[in-house]
Amino acid sequence: MKNKAKEKFTKQVFSRPRSLLDVSTHYCPGCHHGIAHRILAETIDHFDLREKTIGVAPVGCAVLMYDYFDVDFVEAPHGRAPAVATGVKRAQPDRFVFTYQGDGDLAAIGTSEIIHAANRGENLTVLFINNTTYGMTGGQMAPTTMLGQKTSTSPYGRDFRNDGYPIRIAEMLATLEGTAFSARVATSTPAQIRKAKEAVKKAFDMQIRGMGFSIVEILSTCPTNWGMKPLDAQKRVLGEMSGYYPLGVYKERKQADFA
Repeated sequence: MKNKAKEKFTKQVFSRPRSLLDVSTHYCPGCHHGIAHRILAETIDHFDLREKTIGVAPVGCAVLMYDYFDVDFVEAPHGRAPAVATGVKRAQPDRFVFTYQGDGDLAAIGTSEIIHAANRGENLTVLFINNTTYGMTGGQMAPTTMLGQKTSTSPYGRDFRNDGYPIRIAEMLATLEGTAFSARVATSTPAQIRKAKEAVKKAFDMQIRGMGFSIVEILSTCPTNWGMKPLDAQKRVLGEMSGYYPLGVYKERKQADFA
């Protein structure tokens, strides 16, 4: 009787998205890539896009995405994901195409590609992981590295006089006519994760409706290269990073006729 009563009141409320494979990941403890992956997979499932999605994964921490997702993938050279995705989408316009890029990839070597893909209004969706460092290659200074932040190539901290200022990608791309949607979110608290899901769904919807280029920037931790414990890294995102990189929606196109 006890077992029957237990079965009666046991209900599964949390499960793995169909678009995520049942495998372990290589990400470091406390890294937010896993959360971003789940949000992406849940959104693919929400729109029932698994059989028609093509992801573009460039060099960096995201390079092994094809081991984790049950969708088709194309691997792109460092920084070239928007260019590769443009070719894929133009060749197969009925497919849903997204890129998943880090700040060392998108905001550095790939600056030209992301700006011109957005300016052309390519009907793509971009997830941009901003953890203020080159995560995979040893923690070098990135275009998004905070002023004063110490990295393997800025051991005394980033200095604007020599290194310039951190780039605010979401705001910059929001100024371009071809951009349909630009937002910045974070994944350090349950409330932030809910808002991140809403933003990613909106970015997907933009492509589905043919509205143009969309990007969601996600503020993320990198405890290993920051030299922090995971909880301290969370606090950094909630404080210092969110202070310089304000969360919110920077552009949202309301109608498709934008010529």
